This record gives sequence, C-alpha cells and structure tokens, in this order.
Amino acid sequence: MALGLALCAALAAPALAVQPDEVLADPALERRARDIGQELRCLVCQNQSIDESDAPLARDLRVLVRERLTAGDTDEEIMAFVTARYGDFVLLEPPFKAKTWLLWLAPAGILALGALVVLTSARRRGARAEPDPLTPEERTRVDALLAERRGGNRAP
Repeated sequence: MALGLALCAALAAPALAVQPDEVLADPALERRARDIGQELRCLVCQNQSIDESDAPLARDLRVLVRERLTAGDTDEEIMAFVTARYGDFVLLEPPFKAKTWLLWLAPAGILALGALVVLTSARRRGARAEPDPLTPEERTRVDALLAERRGGNRAP
C-alpha cells in the first residue's frame, strides 16, 4: 500500500525536462535556476514553463539562466535580461501594466458580463411568469370566442 502511495505521489509531481548535463553542481544555484525556470514560459509550447518543456528553445533558455546564475547575476537581473530579450510574453505571470491590462482584466469582465446576462434573463423570466390579468372587454371577447368554438365543434 505504501509503495502504491509513493508511486502515485511521484507521478503527481510535475515532469521536468531539465537534462542531467544542465544541472548545476551547486544545489543552491540549481534551486534558483529551477525557481526562475518555473516563472518563464516556453515560447514554443506557450503553456509550459521552460523547466517542463522539451523544446530546443526552452533548453536554450534553461542553459542561459544557468550561465547567468554562474556569472553572478541576481534573479531579478536574469528576469530583466530575459524579458528585455523576449518581452513580457516570456513571463508566465506578466506584470500588470498598460500593455497587459486587457490580459488581466478580461476574465473579470467576461465573468461580470455573464452574471449580468443571467440576472437580466432571470428578471425577464420572472416578469413573464404571471401575465397581466385580462380587462373586462378582453375577458368578454375570449368567452365569446370560446363559446363560438365550442358551438362549431358540435356534431349536427
């Protein structure tokens, strides 16, 4: 049972594409490289971090990050370097600024629009649930039409 649980836990961990030849000898630098790699988008796959992607460009970015780390750059300097080179799109969580405000606000706007449609629809449905009562003239006319119809359906 314990072996099965350990196997499930191992399978639930994210698959990393980091190759053994990319791993840094210093565990602290490697941890920083992995943290940075989880924040950068693979420009080929677009829905994976560079640590999860097997694409050659992702490998190049992983190597670049590790080279900059061994050169002594801070995490912020590395992120600034990569962002300057590839733009905010390379970040899995782009910053909120003039160029990206639509990206950040669109989901909330769509949700609000959906809620408005649902509320409007519910109100209209509630308003149609009970029709207005007939006026005396309308009631007389309906009764006359029904009596006429009943009289026309009788067999001679």
